[in-house]
Amino acid sequence: MKRIGLSLIVIMFSIFTYAQTDVVGTWKTIDDETGKEKSTVKIYKATNGKYYGKIIDITNPDKKNGVCEKCEGSKKNKPLMGMNIIEGLEKDGTDYSGGTITNPEDGEVYTCTIWREGENLKVRGYIGWFYKTQTWIKVN
Repeated sequence: MKRIGLSLIVIMFSIFTYAQTDVVGTWKTIDDETGKEKSTVKIYKATNGKYYGKIIDITNPDKKNGVCEKCEGSKKNKPLMGMNIIEGLEKDGTDYSGGTITNPEDGEVYTCTIWREGENLKVRGYIGWFYKTQTWIKVN
């Protein structure tokens, strides 16, 4: 009987730990300057095993039909809605890294690492040694 109880505790702990590290889901992005919701991004695992995040909603109605004017390459002048801004992340322990994040406001592409911190998602973009971290809020 003790073994069953111990096994259940181990299983519950494993499930809880996995749930606290998984980044798949829908997240509200927050504007750094105003502190207000800016967009909604859906993070998903693709068939290649890597993680991507695409814009599925934009809070400002004037920007819902906007395009990425300052982006380069295949994203140049493409609609923001549906755009993958997070690309090619791979799970590395409790972090997801090895991919990029695009800032559609200025078209810059940054090396990216994301991780769960409680119910929130931490999103960090790097250029060299410099980085910026945002907190995204889970959408239920």
